[in-house]
Amino acid sequence: MFTDLKDGRKLLDLLEGLTGKPLPKERGSTRVHALNNVNRVLQVLHQNNVELVNIGGTDIVDGNHKLTLGLLWSIILHWQVKDVMKNIMSDLQQTNSEKILLSWVRQSSRPYSQVNVLNFTTSWADGLAFNAVIHRHKPEFFSWDKVVTMSPIERLEHAFSMAKNHLGIEKLLDPEDVAVPLPDKKSIIMYLTSLFEVLPKQVTMEDIREVETLPRRFKQECEDGEFTLKQAYVTFLLTTQAVALEEEQSSSRAETPSTVTEVDMDLDSYQVALEEVLTWLLSAEDAFREQEEISGDVEEVKEQFATHEAFMMELTAHQSSVGSVLQAGNQLVAQGNLSPEEEFEIQEQMLLLNSRWEELRVESMDRQSRLHDMLMELQKKQLQQLSDWLTVTEERIQKMESQLLAEDLEALQKQLEEHKSLQSDLEAEQVKVNSLTHMVVIVDESSGESATAVLEEQLQKLGERWTAVCRWTEERRVKLQEIQLLWQELLEEQ
Repeated sequence: MFTDLKDGRKLLDLLEGLTGKPLPKERGSTRVHALNNVNRVLQVLHQNNVELVNIGGTDIVDGNHKLTLGLLWSIILHWQVKDVMKNIMSDLQQTNSEKILLSWVRQSSRPYSQVNVLNFTTSWADGLAFNAVIHRHKPEFFSWDKVVTMSPIERLEHAFSMAKNHLGIEKLLDPEDVAVPLPDKKSIIMYLTSLFEVLPKQVTMEDIREVETLPRRFKQECEDGEFTLKQAYVTFLLTTQAVALEEEQSSSRAETPSTVTEVDMDLDSYQVALEEVLTWLLSAEDAFREQEEISGDVEEVKEQFATHEAFMMELTAHQSSVGSVLQAGNQLVAQGNLSPEEEFEIQEQMLLLNSRWEELRVESMDRQSRLHDMLMELQKKQLQQLSDWLTVTEERIQKMESQLLAEDLEALQKQLEEHKSLQSDLEAEQVKVNSLTHMVVIVDESSGESATAVLEEQLQKLGERWTAVCRWTEERRVKLQEIQLLWQELLEEQ
């Protein structure tokens, strides 16, 4: 890819197809001819309002992998992602295509209790979300109950095959690349846009506002009725990752509200962009300082965890604008058009911005780590408490089972009172068990899938024991009530 695109001819062919306009190419084989072709590509992109940051003709001609991929992603983002959504973006007066896409996905998958899409990465790894989006609009294609029983790889293969066979969408993704702790965001967005293009789409401002409140609404209310612990751990599946200031060409950068988008940077634009970023950074520092000390109560820590996760997501969203300002400052210095005083001032500003950003990032990562540790410790205590309670209750049930059924009404009343006491204890424990439906599981590279598998097995065993206790208690209650009726009938006949 990087070799074939060097001379700019294939890029001009691509833009001819996208714009529908003929674009002349220089056929020579020298570097000058290649640079002229690539510069024409950049000119056409600029005319079509495709935002590029720090990509020059020499980068493509030299085969720079990162910037060539960045250029291609900018083309995909403009002509596939944004072009598909331009009508609905116009209707809703929204400029953020990712927000609209996430709103559509959440609205489409809402009826499926097993699916809770929070992002374009971890929410797609188990394959349920892809199948839910297709099944919601085309339920005749397959049985949802069958999909739930599959493995993540099987679900992903199933969804991609259904989309290809019935919707004509090519298999742009491999299941093995998606069923990982952190799938590639750009790839997921590109594939979802293909689904968005062919499936019914209805996004309201209410859906948009819901997305804007994430992740504060990650938690779901407990469902009424019998509770099972199986798969409770997937309510939260969060991948810990550093909010690193990376020099990448991404959709978030392209959509960052910033004036730092020109090829030739001027001092005024740089100062405006710097002021924007510093204003945000000051407010972010204040927001971080206002967060409360980490609690010792598991439910409060979950709230703190969700709040801080939202803060970390905001840092991630703004990292590109910080990077853009630093790049712009370096670009201004490199152009050599500044006075020594101006150059010194810019160097000082960049040093200040970088140090304050880094300090906030490190402190935020530290708080996230401490929240993770506290949360896992408290939840382990919850699991151990439930296991101990179940052991005591199972022994209690064995004793009750060993008793003979009452020989008179008075003895029966004692057994009924004893059973009511067991039911009361069960109802009190139910409150603690409900807390485990909102269990937060942190999966990182060091723990991997093995840690998740161990926890899933532990939860499944506890769930089976809890269900067995609930079932026995209910059956015993029915049996005792039947015997009580028989005793009453016998007394009346006597």
